[in-house]
Formats: sequence, structure tokens, C-alpha cells
Amino acid sequence: MSSYKEIRPHYEAFMLLERRLSENTRVAYMADVDRLAAWLAEIGVEAPEASEQNLHDFIFELHDLGIAQRTQARIVSGIKSFYKYLVIEGVNERNPAELIEAPRPGRHLPEVLSVDEIDRMIDAIDLYSPTGRRNRAIIETLYGSGLRVTELCTLERRRVFLDEGYVIVAGKGSKERMVPMSPQAIEQIDLYLEERAQRGETAKPGEEDYLFLNVRGAHLTRVMVFYIVRQLAEAAGIKKTISPHTLRHSFATHLLEGGANLRAIQAMLGHESISTTEIYLHLDNTRLREEILSHHPRNIKGR
Repeated sequence: MSSYKEIRPHYEAFMLLERRLSENTRVAYMADVDRLAAWLAEIGVEAPEASEQNLHDFIFELHDLGIAQRTQARIVSGIKSFYKYLVIEGVNERNPAELIEAPRPGRHLPEVLSVDEIDRMIDAIDLYSPTGRRNRAIIETLYGSGLRVTELCTLERRRVFLDEGYVIVAGKGSKERMVPMSPQAIEQIDLYLEERAQRGETAKPGEEDYLFLNVRGAHLTRVMVFYIVRQLAEAAGIKKTISPHTLRHSFATHLLEGGANLRAIQAMLGHESISTTEIYLHLDNTRLREEILSHHPRNIKGR
């Protein structure tokens, strides 16, 4: 059995010369199959040897991470194309992707915002209002690090390391994880804390540890963050049903579309792999931070 590394250039030539796909489609298909091959390699499977169950597990992880439906459908198309090629070329006798299905249009999947919609929400923030700088920092943190709303509300100042560029959050089941921060989130949190100090705003007794506070000096609640996000979406003219979780799904989708490693996205979101009991501890914070800096659209645009 040939390795994926050996097969890859021949498959790319096949798409270019025989299928005559558009440049955008060919690049997307190659990126999707590369991503699958990397994911399989981490569980000790060469892409040509993948089973139907391996492929189901991969697609389910995309769904579990909240990756946009259209992106999932395109990835499934790319995978089907690759394994059909292996059969045509006699590399495989059977096609393990034959019964793999793209997400059905009627199946409920979370909304995902475009980069333009994210920018419009940020532009809708009045930075001169008492809560403007805080709200900008909140949106940048949700979208720039993919935090759950509860993780954001309970984020403590002592666990935010602006100079090092990461936060430590307490996720589901009280499991802690280290999450990289985007340069925009770092900048906006720094400006928010500076403005708080200049205004002389103080936390209520017992609330001193929290990063994000309301105007009365108490930590934010989930409901308040939902309200902030939905109000900004409405101000930006976005008609989708939006919640803080929408920013988390957008974070995952945009990183995946940008070429980020699926395991890195899982680690940043605090998901455990469903296909293996091993946790990806080898993905250290430096590498995770590189994934955000290299593949997050806000960083690519250099906004």
C-alpha cells in the first residue's frame, strides 16, 4: 500500500489535468484531504488505509466542533473525490467513503458568522460609551479564542497572561486548559483595564478576581453577554439568530477554513477526541498560538 505522501502529487495532477477543477476547488480539496491525512496519522492510520469508521469519526468531529454546514459538505466532497481516485487507480479495491454523507440541509447546525459580519459587529461598538471598550474586549476574546460564554464570565484576571499571550480557563467538568489569545484580544483587554483604572472603577467586595465587570462592579452573567452579542448583531444589521456560542463556532470554522490543524482547534475549544482516548498534550501553547496567528482571519487581515 502506497503512503499518502507518495500518492498526493499524483492525485493533485489528476484533479488538475483530468478533472479540470477550478483552482479554488482544487486548492480546497487538497487542503481538506491533507487535513484528513494529518488527522488519521495521529491515530496511526495512513489515509489510503482508512476505514469507513475512521471517516465517520472525522466527519463527526467536524460536526461536534460546530464547523459550518457548507464547509462540512465541501470537505465530504473532497474526501469522496480522493477515495474514488484511489479505486480508479487500483490503489484500493473498495471505497470507504462511498456511504459517507454530507450534512443534510434540514439538520440543525449552529449559525456561523462571516468575517465581514464579525467586523460589522465590532464596528457597531461605541468605544466612547462606558461599556464600549469592555464590549470590544469581550467580542475579541470570544471570537479570538473561542471561549464558551461561561468561561468568559468566570475568567479571572490572575489567569490572563497578556505578555505571554494566553489565558487559563476552567472548562466543562472543571477541566482547565491553556488557550492562546489573538493580538487584537490582548490589545483590547489591555485598553479595557487601562480605561477602568483611569475611570477609577472598582469591583464590589468578592468580585475583585473577575476580568469582565458590569457597571456596578460585579462579574458579568451569561444573560448579560447574550444581550451584548445580540444587541451588536442587531446594530450591525445581521438577521441570523446570534448568541455568544455563534462566535465560538465562527472561530472554529474560520480557523479550519484557514488551514489550521483539527487537533489544535479541538484543544483550543476544550473538546476531547471521540476517536481516541489519547488527549493531544503534545500540542503545546506555542504551537496552538501559532495556529491562531497563522490561520485566524483577523490576524491574516492585520486589522
